[in-house]
Amino acid sequence: MLDWWPANTALTFVRPWLLLFLLAIPLLAYLRGKRGPAAALTFSSTSTLRAIGKQSAAHVGKLLRALIFATLAIFVVALARPQLGKSLTQVEASGIDIILVLDVSGSMLTKDFTIGGEPATRLDAIREVTRKFIEGRPNDRIGIIAFAGRPYVVSPMTLDHDWLLQNLERVRIGLVEDGTAIGSAMASAANRLNDKHSKSRAIVLLTDGENNAGKISPNTAAEAVKALKIHFYAIGAGINGIAPAPIFTSRGPMTDVLGNLLYENQRVEFNEAGLKQVAQIADGQFFRATDTKSLEQIYSDIDKMEKSTVAVKKYQEYRDLFPLCLMSGCGLLVAQLLLSQTIWKKLP
Repeated sequence: MLDWWPANTALTFVRPWLLLFLLAIPLLAYLRGKRGPAAALTFSSTSTLRAIGKQSAAHVGKLLRALIFATLAIFVVALARPQLGKSLTQVEASGIDIILVLDVSGSMLTKDFTIGGEPATRLDAIREVTRKFIEGRPNDRIGIIAFAGRPYVVSPMTLDHDWLLQNLERVRIGLVEDGTAIGSAMASAANRLNDKHSKSRAIVLLTDGENNAGKISPNTAAEAVKALKIHFYAIGAGINGIAPAPIFTSRGPMTDVLGNLLYENQRVEFNEAGLKQVAQIADGQFFRATDTKSLEQIYSDIDKMEKSTVAVKKYQEYRDLFPLCLMSGCGLLVAQLLLSQTIWKKLP
């Protein structure tokens, strides 16, 4: 029974008023005790008494009475029809489909964000805030597309957010050729959201760069997003100014003998006007994130905009314990009868 009893299970009774009869059992025990011990018999010698057995008559009588009262109590509980009720909750998906489009170009290694007060790359900060966003929307289908010189699917839209978060942690820079194919990534996300049955669809684009790769321009992709009536949110990440950035050569980022990236303070810039225009064409919204706190606030704002009522169904599943109580009571009754006629048999 313990294996079946989860944390959300409660014990109930069909006829709880019958439990009042349990109060009579202590009274019966008290009245039985008031009658005093059984009448004594006179023996010619103590050897005759020892031959009867080693058990004390008074002790045996108490045990037999205890079995009788315990049996009576179990039968009363059985008549009250105890049941274990397991509360079950069924949650339906909200009907909102969201695709997160994440920039994984080389510039996302710039360290102008912080996590826990420590310097962090743009990608690490975005991954951390994105994880919290996903955890806060358990009833949405969410997918992830990453892009550099071309887009690739990190995870299709799914309600399995544990699996989604595992894939998010695997996002790395350098898995595809470098570049910033914003338009192609937007088009890929829009194509995956081209489902008329969804209640609401949204693309969250997060980038720090200007489109310089891919076959589709961001403006063309924005027009497609608008035509499909997909909600669009563009987030520009990073500062305009001096920040620690990796040193790149024609063969990629430079590293030391241990394989760690080499950084130096460089001027980093962001084409805010271009991304604003893309958001305007898509009839969406543009946000600017220059630090982790502002990025968290942007995700919080988007979370409030994309809300939907979730249908929750609650019901009870019962397991009747009457047979178990009845069998237990009968078992005690049989044990009492056997003991009273064998090793605990009373003298006539």
